[in-house]
Amino acid sequence: MSYAGLGLGFILPVDKPSGPTSHDMVTMLRRVLGVPRIGHTGTLDPFASGLLLMCVGYSTRLSEYLVGLDKSYDAVALLGVSTETEDAEGRVIDESRGWECLTVDEVDKVLSLFEGDLQQVPPQFSAKKIAGVAMYHRARRGEFVDLPAKNVRIYQLELLSMDLPLVRFRVRCSSGTYVRSLARDIGLKLKVGAHLVELRRTSVGTFSVDDAVKIEHLSDASTIKSRSIDPLSAVGHLPTVEVSRISAEKLACGSPIPLEDPCPSGFVAVSRGGTLIAIAETAEGYLNPRKVFSQ
Repeated sequence: MSYAGLGLGFILPVDKPSGPTSHDMVTMLRRVLGVPRIGHTGTLDPFASGLLLMCVGYSTRLSEYLVGLDKSYDAVALLGVSTETEDAEGRVIDESRGWECLTVDEVDKVLSLFEGDLQQVPPQFSAKKIAGVAMYHRARRGEFVDLPAKNVRIYQLELLSMDLPLVRFRVRCSSGTYVRSLARDIGLKLKVGAHLVELRRTSVGTFSVDDAVKIEHLSDASTIKSRSIDPLSAVGHLPTVEVSRISAEKLACGSPIPLEDPCPSGFVAVSRGGTLIAIAETAEGYLNPRKVFSQ
């Protein structure tokens, strides 16, 4: 399959099923599209399903501007059982029957405590690297690392249903939040323990899994084309600055250009005729090119 005609490449929203790793999805898409340069913008655990934003071609250079977008998930936690991985794939390390007397109001009240800014300790089994080694490699060797808590933000945490000991909830959170660890901490706060048994990512930024390509349609060229996101739209969360042909040529040579209109400081998407030509940074009235895309 050719992606010629899509300019810089594109961002493809893919609905990952439970089972494959995020890297498996990259390998699959490389094979289907015949394009070696493909990456994703945020790992999903193998047992999880849902939205992966896949960067194709030169659009892989945009991944750093997409990984920090907020995420939304639907999740199911099993109360009363704690595991070493904080999901169903790990060894059981503690059990409790305390969930039997919990009410909806009690669970809902505890969930509300987690909304806002939190200090979250990442799981021992994760892709997070310590001294260059992924935590899951260390954990499988029996190593325990005293991980520092990190700042995360929970914008919304909603109880969807409760069929004890199962609790289904929806969360919208900052990038870098571990929903497994959120389930762990909810279980601790309820004094019964818990682990995650289902996880589905439903959105990344403004992009929804409802618009994603399912794995069985990855070989359908028309579906790929209709669902692909052009680079300028992909970085729509950044301010956009439209420039003239002469300014575009200067940026292409790596030269800063004066800003014609006021613009917030920080990164901006630079457009020429509705096409992304650069990511630049504003400072002291100038656009300083950081990544330039040849047309």
